[in-house]
This record gives sequence, C-alpha cells and structure tokens, in this order.
Amino acid sequence: MTEPTPPKPNAPPVTGHAYIRAFNRQIDQSPGVYRMLDAKGAVLYVGKARNLNRRIGNYAKPTGHSARIAKMISETCTMMVLTTKTETEALLLEQNLIKQLKPKYNVLLRDDKSFPNIHVSAHDFPMISKHRGARKAKGQYFGPFASAMAVNRTLNQLQKAFLLRNCSDSMFEGRTRPCLQYQIKRCSAPCVGKISRAEYAQTVDEAVRFLSGKSTDVQQGLAAEMAKASAEMAFERAAALRDRIAALTLVQGAQGVNPAGVDEADVIALFQEGGQACVQVFFIRANQNWGNHAYFPRTGADFDSGEVLEAFLGQFYANKTPPKQILLSAELDNADLMAAALGEKLGRKVDILVPKRGEKATLIEAALRNAREELGRKVAETASQARLLEGLAERFGLDAPPARVEVYDNSHIQGAFAVGAMIVAGPDGYMKSAYRKFNIAADGLTPGDDFAMMDQVLRRRFARLQKEDAEKKGDGWPDLVLIDGGAGQLSATVKVFEELGVTGVALVGVAKGEDRDAGKEEFYRPGKPVMALPHRDPVLYFIQRLRDEAHRFAIGTHRAKRSKAISASPLDDVPGVGAARKRALLAHFGSAKAVGRAALADLRAVEGISSAMAESIHAFFNPTG
Repeated sequence: MTEPTPPKPNAPPVTGHAYIRAFNRQIDQSPGVYRMLDAKGAVLYVGKARNLNRRIGNYAKPTGHSARIAKMISETCTMMVLTTKTETEALLLEQNLIKQLKPKYNVLLRDDKSFPNIHVSAHDFPMISKHRGARKAKGQYFGPFASAMAVNRTLNQLQKAFLLRNCSDSMFEGRTRPCLQYQIKRCSAPCVGKISRAEYAQTVDEAVRFLSGKSTDVQQGLAAEMAKASAEMAFERAAALRDRIAALTLVQGAQGVNPAGVDEADVIALFQEGGQACVQVFFIRANQNWGNHAYFPRTGADFDSGEVLEAFLGQFYANKTPPKQILLSAELDNADLMAAALGEKLGRKVDILVPKRGEKATLIEAALRNAREELGRKVAETASQARLLEGLAERFGLDAPPARVEVYDNSHIQGAFAVGAMIVAGPDGYMKSAYRKFNIAADGLTPGDDFAMMDQVLRRRFARLQKEDAEKKGDGWPDLVLIDGGAGQLSATVKVFEELGVTGVALVGVAKGEDRDAGKEEFYRPGKPVMALPHRDPVLYFIQRLRDEAHRFAIGTHRAKRSKAISASPLDDVPGVGAARKRALLAHFGSAKAVGRAALADLRAVEGISSAMAESIHAFFNPTG
C-alpha cells in the first residue's frame, strides 16, 4: 500500500488537484485499487484501474470533470493505493471495499441480502425445506427465489404434490406415529413406514425433476398414472393424483412468465430518473421465473447507466453465486472484465448479454417496466416519508429531520424467554437490514423487570457503538431513539446514556396513555413536560406504526426463542446419544422425562443401548457430588 509523503512542518496542507498531482509521482503503472479520503480520514471514493498512474493522473487535471467528481477532488486530502496482479483482482477488491467502507461518491447498493433456496437433503428419506445462507448441508439446492414468500408458496404446493417430509432429522428419527402433516395429506409419513423407501425415492425424484425444469414431463407422467388409476376404478388414487397435478399447476401459475429459451439467467434492468435509480432483478432458473426483487442503489444525476450497472453487479454478486448468463438492459464499459471476474468466482464461463430481440429482449422489457413502476412508487413513498420525518422534527423540537430513527421494545412472559428488539426507520422507510435482536440475560434480573431489561439492551447497543464509531463518522448512530414506555423507561435510558457518555441523540418515551388506547399516547422527553399529539395528526399515526413494528419484531423474536426452548429435548444434550438412540429411548420410555427417571437396569434393557451408554445416560440425569 502506498501513502503520501508527509508535508514539511508548518506548511499549509496540500489538497485537491495539487495533492493528487504530487501523490501520483509516487505511483507506478500497476493495476490496483485507490482510495480518496477527506480531512477527517473518511473514505470519499474507491476506484480500480488497469494503470494506477494514468487513472489517478486524470484527477490531477484542473478541468474536464463532472460536478460530482470536481467536488470529490476538492475534498480529497489523502490517497491510498493497493496494487494487484491483474485488473480482475482489482475489480473484485474494489467492490469488496465499496461494500465495507460505503464511500460517499460511489454507487452504493443498499438493502443487500441473501436469497432463500429450496433444499432437498441428502438422507434415506430426504427432507424438503427453505434454506438461506451458505450451502454447507449436503443435498441439492434450487434457487434463488426472490423472497421467503415465494419459497413458502412453492413449498406449500410441492408438499401437496409430492408429500415430502419437512420435519428435522431428529424429529423424523424420534417419531412413533404419524404427525398432523400426514393427517392433512401434506406428508406420506415415511417416519413410521407408511411409504416404502423406493416409493418415497420416486416422489423425491419427481420433485427434483420438477424443480430442475422438467415440469411438463412430471405432469404428463402424473396424468398418465391418473388415467390408469381411473381405468382400474382406483378412484381414490386417481383423485389424489388429480390434486397433485393441480398443485403443480398452481406453482407454475404463481411463477408468471416461464421462458422456454432461457434455462438459467438473472435478468437485470436499470431505470434512472431525477438522480435516482431502480434496478430490477428477475431470477430465471430451470426455465422458470422464480420471482423478482427491486433495488434502489445510491447514485447521482451524473452516473451513466453502464457505470451504475457495473457497480451493481460487482456488489450484488460479492456474496452470491452468479448464474451462467446475465441479461442486462444497457452495455457495460468493462463487460469482458466483469464476465471474467464472475466466471472466476463461479468456476465456469459467465456470459453478460444485452439482448436486442427475441424472448430475452422481452424479459428485459418486462424487467425495465417493473423498474420504472417501482421507482415511481418509491419516489412517492420517499416524499411522504420525508414529510413525516420533518413532522417528527417539528413536534419534538429537533434541529433537523432525523435520518435514522431507532425504536426499542422488549418481549417476555413473566420474565421468561426475554428478548429485546430494535427496529430502524429512515428517509426510505424501514431499514430492515439494520434490525437487531437482543437475548436478555436473566442473571441478576428480577423476573418481569422491564426497566432492567431495557437498561441491558441499550447498554449493549450503545457501548458497542461507542467502541466501533466513537467519532460518529459512520451512519450507524441514530438521531432519534423512541422507547416503548413512559417516565420510568425514559429515566432508565437517560441514565444509560449519561454513564456511557452518549450525546447528540434525542430521546422520546412513548406511553400508551389513558386507558392504553391508541390515539391517546403521551410523549416523555428529558427535562420537558409530557405532551400529546392531536388525534388525527399524521405524525401520531407514523409513531404508532413505528411502535407496532417494533412490537411485532419483538414478539416474533420472543416466540421463536420460546418455540426453540419448548421443542428442545434433554436427550439432545446427552453425550453419545444420537438420533437412533434417542428414537429407541423415546420408543421404550415414552418421553425424555421418563428416561431421566429410569433406573440403570431399565436403561440397559433398551435395544441398542449398551451397558456403558446406559451408565453414561444415568449419570447425566443423576449427577453425584
């Protein structure tokens, strides 16, 4: 990494064109990545170059720059470069740095996330389930789907069509009788032998072929079976096959346009207007449309479409596996370089195309139309959100509309399974990628002590902020914090802020008010009298929505924690007891509690439990000393 030569003592700081010109004398013609920083050390811009000396030298010219670039140059006080072996490496490094550092003058992809897949596990009786994240578990994956809703809808119909299990392996091994899924005809109950291994394998193969794009073959095969069953007067089986065909038809109908000539591709279209942009992504897999997702990257009026799309592709695929084909609405300046970088990531060739005619062009037209419509809706929502944030500032006496509002809430049942939740809202609406969950430690807490729970949540949140960004250079600090509660909760929050040295963050406690009715909320602020807002004030409705969103998120987190604890078995913690032994123990004793009470001789009598294992299980439930 190359850094500038420090100026002579007492010399005025050199910035802008002059600094860049001096800095560039130290740079060779290697490929690499450069960073431009302001006087506070904040990164203004990250760029790549095939020839660093030539690229940086362009910034040293006093004229010929757009307004955005000219402003960026004027703010530049320091530069850093990192050389790479190839321009492809520079491209990958550039996009990783942009995602990490979020520079002020780069195109920045916001609301990035992983997408869910359907996973068919590697098991004698495979499970079909939704999967998000790294593909570590063995088995087959199908996706990505644009949303959890799209996956859930598809899984729901696939279960009706193929009767595949969706329970975990441990639950499967521990079953002694069919569960409700079998009763409602969503599972063939392989756990208790209601279907043979060969028959189940056939249904799994049909599901895999359907997800692999051979849906027509699968449906034709089922139709032939239905006709045969009907001819043999096996009307119950024929009706079941009819229902399976109908379920598969629903899946295909929900997926919309299914292109016959496009096997695997991401269709990406960009629409720009008024300095704002929307990128629409359609996921085509196995000749099926598995949904679409809209992105709103941070841009400006002087970014051309190729520049925005190149930045989008680099950041979008930084944590995702690219398909073998990417269809774009506009040409890239460095299409070959981007294709090489993505191909290197995938381990096979990736084609980047800008179709002009045919089915692929029709897909681009559909994506572009959706991008235009989404941007129109987003602009309208943003204008409304801006007015509401301005209203918040006016009602609560803030210096400016808050760019980041954090809302906190707790959820528990008499202190059990206590969790804290934080939701975040800003100019673009809810910032769901910034939501946070907090497991509240029960040690030293009086059950149900909401003040102590809120103290713990806020202390952890803001102690970490102080540690990671004490100078508030990033965008993680809130301008306004809303607490679900009245004077007591607000007092606890003020105490935490004082002890941590947190300043510059406005605090408001939102209490239910008289009769705990919505619309009669009272607002508590440090050192100011209690206030209320008019019943029909849009800002009041906005605060109610924020509070309800925090409550929804907290309740959901609490329920998930409680459900996990309830479904857990003490046998899961016994060393050496796996799925098969757990199933044998439950079949013999009926419950984990009965296993814990069992005598050593009874444990030894269980088939598959050796004498040594029986002693280990008995010692686990009956510790001595």
